[in-house]
Amino acid sequence: MSLGGSIIPVENVAEALQVAFDAGAKRLLLPMSSVGDIATIPGELFAKFQTGFYSDPRDAAFKALGVE
Repeated sequence: MSLGGSIIPVENVAEALQVAFDAGAKRLLLPMSSVGDIATIPGELFAKFQTGFYSDPRDAAFKALGVE
């Protein structure tokens, strides 16, 4: 998400997920604009996360707080 609130795709999703995993992350929220990049993520890495997707900043906040 940009500072202006625009949803932008995650760059180099596989590398970002590896860093997140190494840091101990277990849950993952990705923008819908990054759905097409899932094919670039090794399956064994992607399977280590509980993954959710969001479409706008409000949706992201509700999902991050567990209020869907």
